[in-house]
Amino acid sequence: MPRGMSRRTVLAGTATAAAAAVVSGGALSGAAQAAPAAAPADVPKLPNGTSRNKVLVVGMDGLRHDRIAAAKAPTFKSLIARGTFATSLLYSPPTAQTSSGPGWSTVSTGVWPDKHGVVDNSFQGKNYAQYPGFLARLREVKPELSTFAAIDWKPLDAEGTVTAGASAKLVLDGDADGYVGHDATIARAAESILRDQNPDVCFVYFGQSDIVGHNSGAMSPKYLEQIDLMDGYVGRMLAAITSRKTYGRERWTILLTTDHGHADAGGHGGPSIEERRVFTIAQGPGIPAGAKPVNGRHVDTVATVFHALGITPKPEWGLDGHPLQRPFADGFDASYPLLKPAVDETGTPQEVLGFTHTPAGGWTIDNSRMPKTGGVEEWRGWTLTTDEFWTRADRAQGREAFTRGRGVIAVADPDEWDDKGNPSKGIEFDSTLVSPAYRVARKTSVTLTYASHYVQDGTQRGDVLVSFDGAADHLVKHYAADAKNTVEKLTVPVPKGARTVRVKFRMRDARNSWYWAVDNVQVG
Repeated sequence: MPRGMSRRTVLAGTATAAAAAVVSGGALSGAAQAAPAAAPADVPKLPNGTSRNKVLVVGMDGLRHDRIAAAKAPTFKSLIARGTFATSLLYSPPTAQTSSGPGWSTVSTGVWPDKHGVVDNSFQGKNYAQYPGFLARLREVKPELSTFAAIDWKPLDAEGTVTAGASAKLVLDGDADGYVGHDATIARAAESILRDQNPDVCFVYFGQSDIVGHNSGAMSPKYLEQIDLMDGYVGRMLAAITSRKTYGRERWTILLTTDHGHADAGGHGGPSIEERRVFTIAQGPGIPAGAKPVNGRHVDTVATVFHALGITPKPEWGLDGHPLQRPFADGFDASYPLLKPAVDETGTPQEVLGFTHTPAGGWTIDNSRMPKTGGVEEWRGWTLTTDEFWTRADRAQGREAFTRGRGVIAVADPDEWDDKGNPSKGIEFDSTLVSPAYRVARKTSVTLTYASHYVQDGTQRGDVLVSFDGAADHLVKHYAADAKNTVEKLTVPVPKGARTVRVKFRMRDARNSWYWAVDNVQVG
Protein backbone atom coordinates (compact mmCIF):
# COMPACT_ATOMS: atom_id res chain seq x y z
CA MET A 1 0.00 0.00 0.00
CA PRO A 2 1.18 3.56 -0.42
CA ARG A 3 2.82 4.95 2.70
CA GLY A 4 3.52 2.12 5.05
CA MET A 5 0.49 0.30 6.41
CA SER A 6 -1.69 3.35 7.20
CA ARG A 7 -5.26 3.61 5.99
CA ARG A 8 -6.78 6.50 4.06
CA THR A 9 -10.28 7.89 4.14
CA VAL A 10 -10.40 9.08 0.55
CA LEU A 11 -12.57 6.73 -1.50
CA ALA A 12 -12.72 6.07 -5.21
CA GLY A 13 -14.91 8.22 -7.41
CA THR A 14 -17.72 6.96 -9.58
CA ALA A 15 -16.58 4.54 -12.27
CA THR A 16 -16.52 5.73 -15.84
CA ALA A 17 -17.40 3.78 -18.93
CA ALA A 18 -14.33 2.15 -20.50
CA ALA A 19 -13.43 1.89 -24.14
CA ALA A 20 -12.56 -1.67 -25.16
CA ALA A 21 -9.20 -2.16 -26.87
CA VAL A 22 -8.29 -4.93 -29.25
CA VAL A 23 -4.88 -6.04 -30.47
CA SER A 24 -4.80 -7.70 -33.86
CA GLY A 25 -1.63 -8.84 -35.58
CA GLY A 26 0.54 -7.17 -32.97
CA ALA A 27 -1.12 -3.76 -33.25
CA LEU A 28 -3.90 -2.10 -31.31
CA SER A 29 -7.10 -1.77 -33.31
CA GLY A 30 -10.74 -1.13 -32.66
CA ALA A 31 -10.19 1.16 -29.67
CA ALA A 32 -13.08 3.55 -29.23
CA GLN A 33 -12.03 7.03 -30.26
CA ALA A 34 -12.55 9.11 -27.15
CA ALA A 35 -12.81 12.84 -27.60
CA PRO A 36 -9.39 14.43 -27.04
CA ALA A 37 -9.09 15.60 -23.47
CA ALA A 38 -7.54 18.93 -22.64
CA ALA A 39 -3.97 18.32 -21.55
CA PRO A 40 -3.07 19.37 -18.00
CA ALA A 41 -0.93 22.46 -17.90
CA ASP A 42 1.97 20.56 -16.35
CA VAL A 43 2.33 17.89 -19.05
CA PRO A 44 6.09 17.56 -19.55
CA LYS A 45 7.68 17.85 -22.97
CA LEU A 46 9.50 14.70 -24.03
CA PRO A 47 12.34 14.38 -26.54
CA ASN A 48 11.23 12.92 -29.85
CA GLY A 49 11.17 9.13 -29.84
CA THR A 50 13.42 7.06 -32.09
CA SER A 51 11.88 3.55 -32.08
CA ARG A 52 8.95 2.02 -33.92
CA ASN A 53 8.81 -0.55 -31.09
CA LYS A 54 7.00 1.15 -28.21
CA VAL A 55 5.87 0.08 -24.75
CA LEU A 56 3.23 1.27 -22.29
CA VAL A 57 3.42 -0.17 -18.76
CA VAL A 58 0.49 0.62 -16.44
CA GLY A 59 0.89 -0.09 -12.72
CA MET A 60 -2.21 -0.18 -10.51
CA ASP A 61 -1.51 -0.38 -6.80
CA GLY A 62 -3.13 -3.21 -4.84
CA LEU A 63 -5.28 -4.56 -7.67
CA ARG A 64 -6.61 -8.08 -7.06
CA HIS A 65 -6.71 -9.71 -10.49
CA ASP A 66 -9.41 -12.20 -9.46
CA ARG A 67 -11.83 -9.27 -8.95
CA ILE A 68 -11.60 -8.12 -12.57
CA ALA A 69 -14.16 -10.72 -13.65
CA ALA A 70 -16.76 -9.29 -11.25
CA ALA A 71 -16.26 -5.74 -12.56
CA LYS A 72 -17.42 -4.36 -15.90
CA ALA A 73 -13.84 -3.62 -17.03
CA PRO A 74 -14.30 -4.00 -20.82
CA THR A 75 -10.76 -2.83 -21.60
CA PHE A 76 -9.10 -5.20 -19.15
CA LYS A 77 -11.25 -8.11 -20.29
CA SER A 78 -10.49 -7.41 -23.95
CA LEU A 79 -6.77 -7.30 -23.24
CA ILE A 80 -7.03 -10.58 -21.34
CA ALA A 81 -9.01 -12.27 -24.11
CA ARG A 82 -6.67 -11.13 -26.87
CA GLY A 83 -3.38 -11.21 -25.01
CA THR A 84 -1.62 -13.11 -22.23
CA PHE A 85 -2.92 -13.14 -18.66
CA ALA A 86 -0.18 -14.37 -16.33
CA THR A 87 -1.15 -14.69 -12.66
CA SER A 88 1.10 -15.74 -9.82
CA LEU A 89 1.85 -15.31 -6.13
CA LEU A 90 4.40 -13.17 -4.33
CA TYR A 91 6.83 -14.10 -1.58
CA SER A 92 5.81 -13.30 1.99
CA PRO A 93 7.66 -12.25 5.17
CA PRO A 94 10.48 -12.78 6.05
CA THR A 95 11.54 -12.69 2.38
CA ALA A 96 9.69 -9.37 2.00
CA GLN A 97 6.37 -7.85 2.92
CA THR A 98 3.55 -7.98 0.41
CA SER A 99 3.65 -4.20 0.20
CA SER A 100 4.40 -1.51 -2.35
CA GLY A 101 8.12 -0.98 -1.77
CA PRO A 102 9.12 -4.58 -2.51
CA GLY A 103 6.35 -5.04 -5.09
CA TRP A 104 7.20 -2.11 -7.34
CA SER A 105 10.91 -2.75 -6.88
CA THR A 106 10.37 -6.27 -8.22
CA VAL A 107 8.30 -5.00 -11.16
CA SER A 108 10.78 -2.24 -12.03
CA THR A 109 14.07 -4.13 -11.61
CA GLY A 110 13.02 -7.55 -12.88
CA VAL A 111 14.68 -9.30 -9.93
CA TRP A 112 13.46 -10.70 -6.61
CA PRO A 113 13.91 -8.99 -3.20
CA ASP A 114 16.99 -11.07 -2.37
CA LYS A 115 18.70 -9.09 -5.16
CA HIS A 116 17.08 -5.63 -5.21
CA GLY A 117 17.16 -5.53 -1.40
CA VAL A 118 13.80 -3.85 -0.69
CA VAL A 119 11.82 -5.86 1.86
CA ASP A 120 9.36 -3.24 3.15
CA ASN A 121 8.28 0.35 2.59
CA SER A 122 11.33 1.78 4.35
CA PHE A 123 13.43 0.91 1.26
CA GLN A 124 16.36 0.24 3.57
CA GLY A 125 18.88 -2.04 1.91
CA LYS A 126 17.86 -1.12 -1.63
CA ASN A 127 20.41 -2.23 -4.21
CA TYR A 128 19.35 -0.23 -7.26
CA ALA A 129 22.99 0.49 -8.08
CA GLN A 130 23.43 -3.15 -9.10
CA TYR A 131 19.81 -3.79 -10.10
CA PRO A 132 18.37 -0.52 -11.45
CA GLY A 133 14.82 0.05 -12.61
CA PHE A 134 14.14 -0.66 -16.28
CA LEU A 135 13.97 3.02 -17.27
CA ALA A 136 17.41 3.58 -15.73
CA ARG A 137 18.70 0.51 -17.56
CA LEU A 138 17.26 1.81 -20.84
CA ARG A 139 19.00 5.14 -20.28
CA GLU A 140 22.23 3.17 -19.92
CA VAL A 141 21.91 0.93 -23.00
CA LYS A 142 19.68 2.97 -25.32
CA PRO A 143 19.91 6.64 -24.31
CA GLU A 144 18.27 7.70 -27.56
CA LEU A 145 14.90 6.33 -26.40
CA SER A 146 12.27 8.80 -25.19
CA THR A 147 10.93 7.60 -21.84
CA PHE A 148 8.27 8.91 -19.46
CA ALA A 149 7.12 8.04 -15.94
CA ALA A 150 4.10 9.35 -14.02
CA ILE A 151 3.48 8.43 -10.37
CA ASP A 152 1.58 9.76 -7.38
CA TRP A 153 3.16 7.63 -4.64
CA LYS A 154 6.25 9.80 -4.14
CA PRO A 155 8.67 7.15 -2.84
CA LEU A 156 8.72 5.61 -6.34
CA ASP A 157 10.50 8.81 -7.37
CA ALA A 158 12.33 9.79 -4.17
CA GLU A 159 13.83 6.31 -3.74
CA GLY A 160 14.72 5.92 -7.42
CA THR A 161 12.48 2.89 -7.89
CA VAL A 162 10.69 3.80 -11.13
CA THR A 163 11.41 7.30 -12.39
CA ALA A 164 15.23 7.09 -12.39
CA GLY A 165 16.48 7.39 -15.96
CA ALA A 166 13.24 8.75 -17.41
CA SER A 167 13.57 11.46 -20.07
CA ALA A 168 10.68 13.26 -18.36
CA LYS A 169 8.49 12.56 -15.36
CA LEU A 170 5.34 13.70 -13.61
CA VAL A 171 5.54 13.27 -9.82
CA LEU A 172 2.51 14.02 -7.62
CA ASP A 173 1.87 13.43 -3.92
CA GLY A 174 -1.20 11.30 -3.37
CA ASP A 175 -0.51 10.86 0.33
CA ALA A 176 -0.64 14.63 0.88
CA ASP A 177 -3.34 15.60 -1.61
CA GLY A 178 -5.41 12.46 -2.21
CA TYR A 179 -5.03 9.94 -4.99
CA VAL A 180 -8.39 10.48 -6.71
CA GLY A 181 -7.50 13.82 -8.28
CA HIS A 182 -3.87 12.94 -8.93
CA ASP A 183 -4.79 9.66 -10.65
CA ALA A 184 -7.09 11.63 -12.94
CA THR A 185 -4.31 14.14 -13.68
CA ILE A 186 -1.90 11.33 -14.49
CA ALA A 187 -4.44 9.72 -16.82
CA ARG A 188 -4.97 13.00 -18.68
CA ALA A 189 -1.25 13.68 -18.94
CA ALA A 190 -0.49 10.17 -20.21
CA GLU A 191 -3.33 10.40 -22.72
CA SER A 192 -1.98 13.71 -24.01
CA ILE A 193 1.60 12.44 -24.31
CA LEU A 194 0.56 9.22 -26.03
CA ARG A 195 -1.63 11.10 -28.50
CA ASP A 196 0.40 14.24 -29.23
CA GLN A 197 4.04 13.41 -28.50
CA ASN A 198 6.34 10.59 -29.54
CA PRO A 199 7.39 8.54 -26.48
CA ASP A 200 9.07 5.16 -26.82
CA VAL A 201 8.45 3.77 -23.31
CA CYS A 202 5.97 4.98 -20.67
CA PHE A 203 5.31 3.86 -17.10
CA VAL A 204 2.00 5.13 -15.70
CA TYR A 205 1.03 4.50 -12.06
CA PHE A 206 -2.34 4.80 -10.29
CA GLY A 207 -2.52 4.67 -6.47
CA GLN A 208 -6.21 4.99 -5.55
CA SER A 209 -6.98 1.29 -6.05
CA ASP A 210 -4.91 0.48 -2.98
CA ILE A 211 -6.68 3.13 -0.90
CA VAL A 212 -10.08 1.69 -1.78
CA GLY A 213 -8.82 -1.80 -0.96
CA HIS A 214 -7.79 -0.65 2.50
CA ASN A 215 -10.88 1.40 3.24
CA SER A 216 -13.59 -0.80 1.73
CA GLY A 217 -12.07 -4.23 1.17
CA ALA A 218 -11.42 -6.12 -2.03
CA MET A 219 -14.87 -7.70 -2.06
CA SER A 220 -16.75 -4.40 -1.91
CA PRO A 221 -18.72 -2.66 -4.68
CA LYS A 222 -16.43 0.36 -4.27
CA TYR A 223 -13.42 -1.80 -5.18
CA LEU A 224 -15.17 -2.94 -8.37
CA GLU A 225 -16.04 0.68 -9.16
CA GLN A 226 -12.37 1.58 -8.81
CA ILE A 227 -11.41 -1.23 -11.19
CA ASP A 228 -13.87 0.19 -13.71
CA LEU A 229 -12.47 3.69 -13.24
CA MET A 230 -8.94 2.54 -13.99
CA ASP A 231 -10.24 0.47 -16.88
CA GLY A 232 -11.59 3.72 -18.31
CA TYR A 233 -8.20 5.40 -17.86
CA VAL A 234 -6.48 2.58 -19.73
CA GLY A 235 -9.13 2.60 -22.45
CA ARG A 236 -8.51 6.32 -23.02
CA MET A 237 -4.76 5.78 -23.22
CA LEU A 238 -5.20 3.00 -25.77
CA ALA A 239 -7.55 5.18 -27.80
CA ALA A 240 -4.87 7.90 -27.74
CA ILE A 241 -2.34 5.40 -29.09
CA THR A 242 -4.55 4.29 -31.99
CA SER A 243 -5.27 7.93 -32.90
CA ARG A 244 -1.58 8.64 -33.51
CA LYS A 245 -0.76 9.66 -37.10
CA THR A 246 2.22 7.29 -37.04
CA TYR A 247 0.33 4.43 -35.40
CA GLY A 248 0.24 2.25 -38.51
CA ARG A 249 4.05 2.15 -38.60
CA GLU A 250 4.47 1.42 -34.90
CA ARG A 251 4.55 -1.79 -32.86
CA TRP A 252 3.00 -1.24 -29.42
CA THR A 253 3.30 -3.58 -26.43
CA ILE A 254 0.87 -2.97 -23.55
CA LEU A 255 1.55 -4.29 -20.04
CA LEU A 256 -0.72 -3.98 -16.99
CA THR A 257 0.47 -5.09 -13.57
CA THR A 258 0.24 -4.53 -9.82
CA ASP A 259 2.50 -4.66 -6.77
CA HIS A 260 0.51 -6.90 -4.38
CA GLY A 261 -3.00 -8.11 -3.63
CA HIS A 262 -5.42 -7.41 -0.77
CA ALA A 263 -7.15 -9.40 1.92
CA ASP A 264 -10.89 -9.71 1.34
CA ALA A 265 -11.57 -7.24 4.15
CA GLY A 266 -8.70 -4.99 3.08
CA GLY A 267 -5.04 -4.85 3.97
CA HIS A 268 -1.82 -6.54 2.92
CA GLY A 269 1.78 -7.11 3.93
CA GLY A 270 1.33 -10.67 5.19
CA PRO A 271 1.36 -14.22 3.84
CA SER A 272 -2.25 -14.92 2.83
CA ILE A 273 -2.95 -16.04 -0.73
CA GLU A 274 -5.12 -12.96 -1.34
CA GLU A 275 -2.34 -10.57 -0.25
CA ARG A 276 0.17 -12.41 -2.46
CA ARG A 277 -1.89 -12.29 -5.69
CA VAL A 278 -0.22 -10.46 -8.58
CA PHE A 279 -0.59 -10.51 -12.36
CA THR A 280 0.60 -9.27 -15.72
CA ILE A 281 -1.75 -8.63 -18.62
CA ALA A 282 0.28 -8.33 -21.82
CA GLN A 283 -0.67 -7.63 -25.41
CA GLY A 284 1.48 -6.83 -28.41
CA PRO A 285 3.74 -8.28 -31.10
CA GLY A 286 4.69 -11.89 -30.39
CA ILE A 287 2.57 -12.16 -27.23
CA PRO A 288 0.25 -15.20 -27.47
CA ALA A 289 -3.46 -14.39 -27.67
CA GLY A 290 -5.73 -15.90 -25.05
CA ALA A 291 -2.83 -17.46 -23.11
CA LYS A 292 -2.99 -18.02 -19.36
CA PRO A 293 0.41 -19.49 -18.56
CA VAL A 294 0.77 -21.44 -15.32
CA ASN A 295 4.41 -20.39 -14.91
CA GLY A 296 4.33 -16.59 -15.14
CA ARG A 297 6.07 -14.64 -12.38
CA HIS A 298 6.11 -11.08 -11.06
CA VAL A 299 9.62 -10.47 -12.39
CA ASP A 300 8.62 -11.00 -16.04
CA THR A 301 7.60 -7.42 -16.84
CA VAL A 302 11.13 -6.11 -17.41
CA ALA A 303 12.15 -9.07 -19.57
CA THR A 304 9.01 -8.53 -21.65
CA VAL A 305 9.78 -4.80 -22.07
CA PHE A 306 13.33 -5.50 -23.20
CA HIS A 307 12.20 -8.17 -25.66
CA ALA A 308 9.63 -5.77 -27.14
CA LEU A 309 12.41 -3.23 -27.70
CA GLY A 310 14.78 -5.76 -29.24
CA ILE A 311 17.18 -5.63 -26.28
CA THR A 312 18.99 -8.80 -25.20
CA PRO A 313 19.70 -8.61 -21.45
CA LYS A 314 23.32 -9.15 -20.49
CA PRO A 315 24.04 -12.06 -18.12
CA GLU A 316 25.59 -9.68 -15.60
CA TRP A 317 22.26 -7.88 -15.24
CA GLY A 318 21.08 -10.97 -13.35
CA LEU A 319 17.44 -10.70 -14.42
CA ASP A 320 15.11 -13.29 -12.90
CA GLY A 321 12.29 -12.89 -15.44
CA HIS A 322 11.37 -14.42 -18.78
CA PRO A 323 9.73 -12.51 -21.67
CA LEU A 324 6.07 -13.35 -22.16
CA GLN A 325 6.70 -13.30 -25.92
CA ARG A 326 8.63 -16.58 -25.52
CA PRO A 327 6.46 -19.09 -23.62
CA PHE A 328 8.32 -22.04 -22.14
CA ALA A 329 7.65 -25.02 -19.92
CA ASP A 330 10.03 -27.06 -17.83
CA GLY A 331 9.61 -30.79 -17.33
CA PHE A 332 7.27 -30.45 -14.37
CA ASP A 333 4.77 -28.11 -16.06
CA ALA A 334 3.68 -31.03 -18.25
CA SER A 335 2.12 -32.50 -15.09
CA TYR A 336 -0.31 -29.60 -14.67
CA PRO A 337 -3.28 -31.45 -16.30
CA LEU A 338 -2.72 -34.32 -13.84
CA LEU A 339 -3.08 -32.26 -10.67
CA LYS A 340 -5.87 -33.35 -8.30
CA PRO A 341 -7.78 -31.54 -5.55
CA ALA A 342 -6.99 -31.92 -1.87
CA VAL A 343 -7.61 -35.21 -0.04
CA ASP A 344 -6.31 -34.82 3.52
CA GLU A 345 -5.63 -31.06 3.36
CA THR A 346 -9.17 -30.17 4.39
CA GLY A 347 -8.41 -26.45 4.63
CA THR A 348 -7.61 -26.22 0.92
CA PRO A 349 -10.63 -25.47 -1.32
CA GLN A 350 -11.51 -28.24 -3.79
CA GLU A 351 -11.20 -25.87 -6.73
CA VAL A 352 -7.51 -25.32 -5.97
CA LEU A 353 -5.45 -27.84 -7.93
CA GLY A 354 -3.47 -29.60 -6.77
CA PHE A 355 -1.04 -32.48 -6.49
CA THR A 356 0.01 -35.70 -8.18
CA HIS A 357 2.42 -38.52 -7.43
CA THR A 358 2.48 -39.67 -11.07
CA PRO A 359 4.41 -36.96 -12.95
CA ALA A 360 4.42 -36.57 -16.70
CA GLY A 361 7.34 -36.06 -19.06
CA GLY A 362 9.28 -39.19 -18.16
CA TRP A 363 9.75 -38.28 -14.50
CA THR A 364 9.08 -40.96 -11.88
CA ILE A 365 8.92 -41.13 -8.08
CA ASP A 366 10.50 -44.00 -6.13
CA ASN A 367 8.66 -44.49 -2.83
CA SER A 368 9.91 -48.03 -2.21
CA ARG A 369 11.56 -46.88 1.03
CA MET A 370 8.49 -45.00 2.29
CA PRO A 371 6.09 -46.46 4.90
CA LYS A 372 3.24 -48.30 3.22
CA THR A 373 0.56 -46.48 5.22
CA GLY A 374 0.06 -43.32 7.23
CA GLY A 375 0.80 -39.68 6.74
CA VAL A 376 -0.91 -36.96 4.73
CA GLU A 377 -1.71 -38.33 1.26
CA GLU A 378 -0.76 -35.15 -0.61
CA TRP A 379 2.82 -35.25 0.70
CA ARG A 380 3.56 -38.99 0.60
CA GLY A 381 7.03 -38.85 -0.92
CA TRP A 382 7.89 -36.38 -3.65
CA THR A 383 4.85 -34.50 -4.93
CA LEU A 384 4.24 -32.48 -8.09
CA THR A 385 2.30 -29.42 -6.95
CA THR A 386 1.93 -25.64 -7.26
CA ASP A 387 2.97 -22.68 -5.15
CA GLU A 388 -0.62 -21.98 -4.09
CA PHE A 389 -1.47 -25.58 -3.16
CA TRP A 390 1.77 -26.10 -1.24
CA THR A 391 1.77 -22.80 0.64
CA ARG A 392 -1.90 -23.16 1.61
CA ALA A 393 -0.89 -26.29 3.51
CA ASP A 394 1.02 -24.25 6.11
CA ARG A 395 1.77 -20.62 5.43
CA ALA A 396 4.43 -18.36 6.90
CA GLN A 397 6.96 -21.17 7.33
CA GLY A 398 9.14 -20.03 4.45
CA ARG A 399 7.58 -22.10 1.66
CA GLU A 400 6.56 -18.85 -0.05
CA ALA A 401 10.25 -17.95 -0.41
CA PHE A 402 10.73 -20.31 -3.37
CA THR A 403 10.31 -17.51 -5.89
CA ARG A 404 12.58 -19.20 -8.44
CA GLY A 405 10.11 -22.02 -8.80
CA ARG A 406 7.55 -21.58 -11.58
CA GLY A 407 4.28 -23.28 -12.40
CA VAL A 408 4.41 -26.91 -11.27
CA ILE A 409 7.19 -27.66 -8.80
CA ALA A 410 8.44 -30.84 -7.13
CA VAL A 411 8.19 -30.90 -3.32
CA ALA A 412 9.36 -33.31 -0.64
CA ASP A 413 7.74 -32.15 2.61
CA PRO A 414 8.10 -34.60 5.52
CA ASP A 415 6.87 -31.87 7.87
CA GLU A 416 3.44 -31.81 6.22
CA TRP A 417 3.42 -35.58 5.58
CA ASP A 418 3.90 -36.28 9.28
CA ASP A 419 0.95 -34.09 10.31
CA LYS A 420 -1.40 -37.10 10.06
CA GLY A 421 0.97 -39.36 11.98
CA ASN A 422 3.29 -42.15 10.89
CA PRO A 423 2.18 -45.57 12.24
CA SER A 424 5.33 -47.28 10.88
CA LYS A 425 7.56 -46.71 13.90
CA GLY A 426 11.23 -46.41 13.04
CA ILE A 427 10.56 -45.94 9.32
CA GLU A 428 11.20 -42.46 8.06
CA PHE A 429 10.40 -40.31 5.03
CA ASP A 430 12.65 -41.54 2.22
CA SER A 431 11.63 -40.72 -1.35
CA THR A 432 13.49 -40.23 -4.62
CA LEU A 433 12.47 -38.11 -7.62
CA VAL A 434 13.94 -39.58 -10.82
CA SER A 435 14.42 -37.69 -14.08
CA PRO A 436 14.00 -39.03 -17.60
CA ALA A 437 17.19 -40.10 -19.37
CA TYR A 438 19.20 -37.22 -20.85
CA ARG A 439 21.58 -37.92 -23.74
CA VAL A 440 25.26 -37.33 -22.92
CA ALA A 441 26.97 -39.29 -25.71
CA ARG A 442 30.35 -37.89 -26.84
CA LYS A 443 30.44 -35.42 -23.91
CA THR A 444 33.16 -35.29 -21.29
CA SER A 445 31.01 -33.32 -18.83
CA VAL A 446 27.54 -31.83 -18.52
CA THR A 447 26.09 -28.96 -16.49
CA LEU A 448 23.21 -29.86 -14.20
CA THR A 449 21.08 -26.80 -13.43
CA TYR A 450 18.01 -26.62 -11.20
CA ALA A 451 16.15 -24.24 -8.90
CA SER A 452 16.15 -25.44 -5.31
CA HIS A 453 14.69 -24.43 -1.94
CA TYR A 454 16.04 -26.61 0.87
CA VAL A 455 15.29 -26.01 4.56
CA GLN A 456 17.08 -28.25 7.07
CA ASP A 457 15.72 -29.76 10.27
CA GLY A 458 16.92 -32.60 12.46
CA THR A 459 18.45 -35.62 10.77
CA GLN A 460 16.98 -35.06 7.30
CA ARG A 461 19.31 -35.11 4.30
CA GLY A 462 18.97 -34.20 0.65
CA ASP A 463 21.06 -35.98 -1.98
CA VAL A 464 21.46 -35.20 -5.67
CA LEU A 465 22.66 -38.27 -7.52
CA VAL A 466 23.34 -39.24 -11.12
CA SER A 467 23.26 -42.60 -12.81
CA PHE A 468 24.87 -43.20 -16.23
CA ASP A 469 23.31 -45.86 -18.44
CA GLY A 470 21.54 -47.40 -15.43
CA ALA A 471 24.72 -47.98 -13.45
CA ALA A 472 25.18 -47.28 -9.74
CA ASP A 473 24.19 -43.88 -8.37
CA HIS A 474 26.92 -41.28 -7.91
CA LEU A 475 26.50 -38.43 -5.37
CA VAL A 476 27.06 -34.95 -6.85
CA LYS A 477 25.47 -32.72 -4.17
CA HIS A 478 24.55 -33.24 -0.52
CA TYR A 479 22.30 -30.96 1.56
CA ALA A 480 22.52 -30.95 5.36
CA ALA A 481 22.05 -27.19 5.95
CA ASP A 482 19.68 -24.51 4.68
CA ALA A 483 20.11 -23.59 1.02
CA LYS A 484 17.12 -21.41 0.25
CA ASN A 485 15.77 -20.27 -3.11
CA THR A 486 18.90 -20.90 -5.13
CA VAL A 487 19.76 -21.80 -8.70
CA GLU A 488 22.29 -24.61 -8.59
CA LYS A 489 24.78 -25.24 -11.42
CA LEU A 490 26.83 -28.40 -11.04
CA THR A 491 29.50 -29.66 -13.44
CA VAL A 492 29.18 -33.44 -13.73
CA PRO A 493 31.95 -35.50 -15.42
CA VAL A 494 30.66 -38.03 -17.97
CA PRO A 495 32.30 -41.47 -17.94
CA LYS A 496 33.88 -42.50 -21.22
CA GLY A 497 31.36 -44.19 -23.50
CA ALA A 498 28.29 -43.19 -21.44
CA ARG A 499 25.21 -42.44 -23.52
CA THR A 500 22.54 -41.32 -21.02
CA VAL A 501 22.23 -39.96 -17.50
CA ARG A 502 19.36 -39.81 -15.03
CA VAL A 503 19.28 -37.29 -12.20
CA LYS A 504 17.83 -38.28 -8.83
CA PHE A 505 16.76 -36.11 -5.89
CA ARG A 506 16.52 -38.14 -2.69
CA MET A 507 15.05 -36.79 0.56
CA ARG A 508 15.96 -39.21 3.37
CA ASP A 509 16.35 -39.68 7.12
CA ALA A 510 13.42 -37.33 7.73
CA ARG A 511 10.58 -37.52 10.24
CA ASN A 512 8.70 -34.39 11.27
CA SER A 513 11.38 -32.37 9.52
CA TRP A 514 11.25 -29.50 7.00
CA TYR A 515 11.18 -29.63 3.20
CA TRP A 516 12.88 -29.49 -0.19
CA ALA A 517 11.45 -28.02 -3.40
CA VAL A 518 13.00 -28.37 -6.87
CA ASP A 519 12.12 -26.98 -10.31
CA ASN A 520 13.41 -26.37 -13.84
CA VAL A 521 15.90 -29.23 -13.96
CA GLN A 522 18.16 -29.03 -17.01
CA VAL A 523 21.11 -31.10 -18.23
CA GLY A 524 23.24 -29.62 -21.00
